[in-house]
Amino acid sequence: MRRKISLIFDMDGVLYRGNKPVDGARELIEFLKDTGVPFILLTNNSTKDPSMYREKLISMGIDVPEEAIVTSGLATRLYMEKHLKPGKIFVIGGEGLRREMERLEWGIIGVDEARSGGWKEVKYVVVGLDPELTYEKLKYATLAVRNGAGFIGTNPDTTYPAEDGIHPGAGAIIAALRASTGVEPPVIGKPNEPAFEAARERLRGFGDVDEIWMVGDRLDTDIVFAKRFGMKAVMVLTGVNTPGDIEKTGIVPNIILPSVRELLDYLKTFVEASE
Repeated sequence: MRRKISLIFDMDGVLYRGNKPVDGARELIEFLKDTGVPFILLTNNSTKDPSMYREKLISMGIDVPEEAIVTSGLATRLYMEKHLKPGKIFVIGGEGLRREMERLEWGIIGVDEARSGGWKEVKYVVVGLDPELTYEKLKYATLAVRNGAGFIGTNPDTTYPAEDGIHPGAGAIIAALRASTGVEPPVIGKPNEPAFEAARERLRGFGDVDEIWMVGDRLDTDIVFAKRFGMKAVMVLTGVNTPGDIEKTGIVPNIILPSVRELLDYLKTFVEASE
């Protein structure tokens, strides 16, 4: 009998870097769709929402349905809906995170309102990757948290891979606010449980599987995430971490491949062998 698997893919550093697709990414996704192997994309990057990520992927020739894309911003919204009471939100993050917070319909206090004293009304400060981060945003977030507002981080990634190298990530911004407030926030994205809950909810729609494979480029998020929740950990070398980092950290994937191009070859062999 065919062994049933499903896959979870990270995006940045796995399927693309910046706006450039990784060689083999389009062919891999088409193979999975053609063979009926279920998959979702799970990114810790909250700057875009699923609809925006679908547009980005389409522009690179990678066609993935919106419902197969889960972001840390989406997971943060689901976490807040389930665990928190409504209250005004101050957002440090990109457009995608702001859209998810607007979907809560709890009200958002922006910098202009915060500047005129609105920071005192903030009940939650939600922090993700913000390409337009300013000192003023950090200032009002600090004031709000010190005034009793809850502090929530979308994801712990201190960096992320771009076309020209490694850029600072949401974790670096969260660290700055942690330092200025002394508050340790719950962090939603991989490798933490709220991200797994959001991914598991999407995967339930595919029915029972024998094994889930997590494909990522980061040891401290993707591979730890896989190990923590009983998935097969597949590491590709097109993103942040290198084989040398495995020895340094002691975080060991089940499989290490140069890229998703080689994963495609591996999966073709696996599918043929399991038929």
